[in-house]
Amino acid sequence: MSGKTPRHKVDVINYQTQHPSWQIARIDMDGRWGWNNIEESELKTEVLSKIKNFESNTWAEILGDNNHEVSIGKINKDAQKRLDELKLYDIESLVSLRLSNKKRIWGIRVAAVLKILWWDPFHEVCPSPLKHT
Repeated sequence: MSGKTPRHKVDVINYQTQHPSWQIARIDMDGRWGWNNIEESELKTEVLSKIKNFESNTWAEILGDNNHEVSIGKINKDAQKRLDELKLYDIESLVSLRLSNKKRIWGIRVAAVLKILWWDPFHEVCPSPLKHT
C-alpha cells in the first residue's frame, strides 16, 4: 500500500435510489420542441403537476416502459440536428418522460438531475413504431 489518501472523499450514490430534481438552464425555448410552444394553462395543469408527482418517486420507479432513456441515434434526425445547433455534441442519450398519451418532456439526465430540454406534445422526437405495419 502506498499510504496515499484521497484529498476528497468521493460519495458515489446510485442515481436510481434518488428522487429526481430538475434543472432548466439548458431549456430550449426555440425550435420545433421549444418551450415557447406551450400554453401557460397547459404548463400549469399538465407539466408542473406531473413533474411534481415524479418527485415522490425514485429514478428506479420512474424509468420503465413509459419513461426511459433513449440513445441519440434513435431520435429523429431533426432532433439530432437541433442538439447540434444547441452545441450538445457530447450527449449520448436523452430521457423521455411521458405526461400523457403523446405528450413528453425530454431532458439530459446527470446523476439524479434531469436538465429539462424539450417539450414534445406530439411524440415526435422519438415516435413509437406503428404496430402491425
